[in-house]
Amino acid sequence: MDSTQQIPPTDEVEVDDLDEVNEVIPTAYSITSYGADYPVDGLVKRLEQGDIIVPLFSLVPEAGQSTVGFQREFVWRKPQCDRFIESLLLGLPVPGIFLVKEATGKHLVLDGQQRLKTLQYFYSGIFQGKEFVLEGVQDKWEGRSYKTLDADDRRRLDDSIIHATIVRQDEPSDDQSSVYLIFERLNSGGIFLQPQEIRVALYHGAFASLLSSLNTNESWRRLYGKKSARLKDLELILRFFALHFHSDQYRRPMKEFLNRYMASNVQLQRHPEASLRPLFNDTVDAACKLLGERAFRLQKTVNAALVDSVMIGLASRLANGPILDAASARTSYETMLNTPDFQTWITRSTADEDFVKKRLDCAKAAFANAK
Repeated sequence: MDSTQQIPPTDEVEVDDLDEVNEVIPTAYSITSYGADYPVDGLVKRLEQGDIIVPLFSLVPEAGQSTVGFQREFVWRKPQCDRFIESLLLGLPVPGIFLVKEATGKHLVLDGQQRLKTLQYFYSGIFQGKEFVLEGVQDKWEGRSYKTLDADDRRRLDDSIIHATIVRQDEPSDDQSSVYLIFERLNSGGIFLQPQEIRVALYHGAFASLLSSLNTNESWRRLYGKKSARLKDLELILRFFALHFHSDQYRRPMKEFLNRYMASNVQLQRHPEASLRPLFNDTVDAACKLLGERAFRLQKTVNAALVDSVMIGLASRLANGPILDAASARTSYETMLNTPDFQTWITRSTADEDFVKKRLDCAKAAFANAK
């Protein structure tokens, strides 16, 4: 993955999540990979048509950016862009790109974003709001834009070949878990992508957009704190839905469990917004109102396993009607926390199947008594 120099904010909310520690995904993959040579003008055309998607690893697109997928920050400086275009004009070999073929037939960029976006900017004639003219290059190209290149040079650039390695996951067929792992391993240099950042890119669609919308819920923000630059808050919302609907099917690791669920509902075809939005809003509003802003914290940090427990326990109870007595809800919360071994279930080996089942069952039983 093209390197970034992004540094997460120092006030990022800390989240205790032992699920992420030394997690191994024990899956065998059947992957088809092959090479393809693309002329530069063909790549630009495919980018413009949306046949090649440059993923975003955040949910805040820049002004004028496509909302198809979720694009990572463009980090190349202008001299890097100029040198790349000059290399193509000189006929020099350039690094290839890495694409994944999706079920729709479109291609997602795994590696090569900076190069592809540079080409798109040069062909459009605009770079960061200014005319894109070459600088610091050979004299005959100095000050030239794509439109003002000599015809021979423009044809040479158009016909330049960039090699692509294209991968397609054949098995397992219900998710893109191998592609997820490729994202992790290609992301060398800069700051490694976090699991939810990769999911947002890989499983782009209506579900990812809904998670972003739910993340603005006022009660959720009071409970969690400032928005996570690395999307950990979105991941906890995803965990709530996955465990609410499929805790009986949970198998570690948590990372793969969440991948499968997000892949299965990428366009809200499995669980629509009409059911997910009120489920989340009602649950988180009750948590904040009845239990207070520190309901997700044992001490200073947010505890991911405690978030699971509170949210699942409350959602199970709210399915039978609203909780009217705040004191009884607080008593249920304290009963859960004081249950023998509950602290172990939320602080040690939290991705263990037995611990997940025990803490969720404990939470449901405790909150069932809330009036």
